[in-house]
Amino acid sequence: MFARAFRVRANTSIKGSDRRKLRSDAAAAFPTLSTEQLAELIPNKEELNVIKIYSHKGEAITVYMNHRNPILFEVEKVLYPSVYTLWAYPDLLPAFATWPAVLQKLAGGADLMLPGVVVPPSGLPRVQRGTLCAVTLLGNRAPVAVGVATMSTEEMLAAGMKGKGFAVLHTHLDHLWEYGDKSSPPALAPLVTDSAARDSAGDEEELQGKEPGSSCCPEPEQHVDIRDLSLKDRDTCAERGKEELHESRAAEPAQDASTEDQQEAEDSRTPQEQMDALFNQCFFHALKCKVKKSDLPLLTSTFLGSHMVSCCPAGKQLDIKKSSYKKFSKFLQCMQHQRILQVKELSKGVESIVDVDWKHPDIKAFAVPEGFSSASAAQDSKSEDREQVYHAPEIIPLYGVSTKMIPLFQESGHRKGSILSSSEVRNIIINYVKSNELVDETNKNFVKVNAILCDCLLDKSEQDEISHLKWDELLSRCLERLQPLHQVTFSGQEPVVRKGNIEPIDISIAQRSSNKKVTIIKNLELYGLDPQCVANTLQQKVQASATISPAPGAKDRVQVQIQGNQIHHLAKMLLEEYQLPRKYIQGLEKAPKLGRKK
Repeated sequence: MFARAFRVRANTSIKGSDRRKLRSDAAAAFPTLSTEQLAELIPNKEELNVIKIYSHKGEAITVYMNHRNPILFEVEKVLYPSVYTLWAYPDLLPAFATWPAVLQKLAGGADLMLPGVVVPPSGLPRVQRGTLCAVTLLGNRAPVAVGVATMSTEEMLAAGMKGKGFAVLHTHLDHLWEYGDKSSPPALAPLVTDSAARDSAGDEEELQGKEPGSSCCPEPEQHVDIRDLSLKDRDTCAERGKEELHESRAAEPAQDASTEDQQEAEDSRTPQEQMDALFNQCFFHALKCKVKKSDLPLLTSTFLGSHMVSCCPAGKQLDIKKSSYKKFSKFLQCMQHQRILQVKELSKGVESIVDVDWKHPDIKAFAVPEGFSSASAAQDSKSEDREQVYHAPEIIPLYGVSTKMIPLFQESGHRKGSILSSSEVRNIIINYVKSNELVDETNKNFVKVNAILCDCLLDKSEQDEISHLKWDELLSRCLERLQPLHQVTFSGQEPVVRKGNIEPIDISIAQRSSNKKVTIIKNLELYGLDPQCVANTLQQKVQASATISPAPGAKDRVQVQIQGNQIHHLAKMLLEEYQLPRKYIQGLEKAPKLGRKK
C-alpha cells in the first residue's frame, strides 16, 4: 500500500472530542491495549495530527501522527497500527516470523508467501482468515510489517505452507515509515515460556531415546497436534497419508476415483494458483485463436484487454493482482524466458509483442476449451480490434515540492518531493495567505509578500522592489518554481508518474533529395502508440512508403518517416480515430494549404 510515494491532501490538528473518539476506536480495534497504554498512544495534551493522503492506486487513507511519527492509519473505516506503534507494543498482534532477506521484497510491495514463513517448534499462532497480523524477522520480536491473513492457520498447514499467506499493508522501509523519524526496529529477544522450554527439552529427550529404525509418525490411535511435528515429520506423514489415501481409493470404481481426484486437485489449489492457471489458459488460447502474424507488433495492453479477456470462460475474470505475477509485464517476461514470444519496451510502462514462436510445443499442444471455436474466436478478434484498438491515456499535470519551496509548504505538512495537483497547490497557497493574514486590507486583489514568500517566489533583484503580488501572479510564480511532473494512466494499467512535462507528439516536414518532402513523427511511444502500427496504418491510407528509424537525440525511441506532406491524414487519425487532445500534438499547422485545382 505504501510501497510507492503517496500524495498528501491535508494536515490538521486533532481536537479533544476527536481524540476521545479516536481513543475509543483504537480500544475497540485493539482490545489488548490497557487504558494507560491507550492514553500513552493517544495523549490528551501532546501534539496529535491527522493527515489525509492518497496512495498511488488512488486509495483514500487517513494517517494519525504523534511526535512526528505515524501511529495509526485508517482505510475504509478500519484502523491499522504502524510499525512505530508495534515497536512500542510488540505483542499487540499475533506475529509470524520470516527470514531477514524477505523484508526488502515486502517493502517493495510484495505479499508474504507461506514458504517464507518460519514455523517455530511451538507451532504457528492460531488465526482466522482476515485476522490482522504482524510480521517479524527471525531472532527479533520487533515487527517489521503489518498484514492481513489470507487463510486460517489450519488452512495454511493443510496447504503444506504453500501459496500466499498474508496481504501486506505496511512495512518498515516503506514510504509511510519514511514519513516518520526513520528509526530502526529495536532489538527484542523472542519470548520463551517455561512450558515451551519444558516441551522443547522433553522433545529432545524423546528424540534421543528413539531407536534409529523407529517411525516418525504417530500410531493411528494417538492424537498428535501437527504443531508438535517438525517440518520433516510433516512431510513424511503427509506422504504416508497420501499413499494410504491412494490405496483406499484404488478399491473404488475407476470412474468415481478419477472424478474425485480431479475435484480434489481443483479444490486443493489456492486462489492464486487458480488465477495463474487461468492466465496461462487465456494466454495460449489468445495466441492460438485470436492473434495473427499480421497483427504484430501488438501492444501488450491491447493483447490483454482485447484478446485474452475475450478468451476468459464465463463466470470467471482475469485479475493479475490475484496471481503470483502481480504485474502483466512479469507474466510476459516469464513467457519470454520460455521463448514463446518476444516483448520490446517502447517507453516506460508501454510494451509491445514483436514476435511469437507459433511452432512452440506449448502453443501447438494447447487444446481450445469446450464452448469456444477457432473460427468464432478469430471473428471476435477482428471485431474487437475494430472496436478497441487504442485508448488515449489520461494525462494529469502534477507538481513536486522543491527544496526552495519547502518553507512555503511545510506548514501544510508537505516535504521535499511531495506530489500535488494544481488545485491542491492553489488551495495550499490560499490557506497559507489567509492563515498568515497576508491579504491586503485596502485591495483584496493583492497579497502582501512576507519573508517566506519573498525567499520562495522572488528573484534577488526583485526582493527590494516588490512588496505585493496579485493572486494570479502569486499562483503562477508558485507553479513555475515547483518541480514539473505528470501522471500517465493507460487503459487497464496502473498510473505512472514521470518527471518533467510530457513531450507532445512532434510532427515535422523535412526536405530530401530531388526536392521531395517527408513527414516525420516522433514521441508516439509516450502516448502508448506503437510506431510500427502507426506507420503501417498510414502507409495503407495514403499509399506511400513509410519507414521506422531511431530518433536522433532520444534513447530507446524511434520515429516514423513517410513520403510527402501527410499532416492532413495524420491529424485526422490522431484527433478523430485515436481521440488524442490537440494540445498534445505539435506541428499540425504545417499541413499543406488546400487551394483550388487549376
